[in-house]
Amino acid sequence: MSKVCPLCDKKYNIAVNRVKARSRYNPTSTHRQQPNLQWTKDADGKRIKVCVKCLKTLAKKSKKN
Repeated sequence: MSKVCPLCDKKYNIAVNRVKARSRYNPTSTHRQQPNLQWTKDADGKRIKVCVKCLKTLAKKSKKN
């Protein structure tokens, strides 16, 4: 299963670690920050992984109706 939200297409972010040495920042390494995906059921009853932002939006919409 991919690490992409199927509703909003949110995917990883590249983050850079910087170390300050002798009054300069040295870019040392990069790493990926993954989205916070959680299992939930869609309208058809299938289990899908959705990011938490979309999960909150779905909860608000279902609470409204």
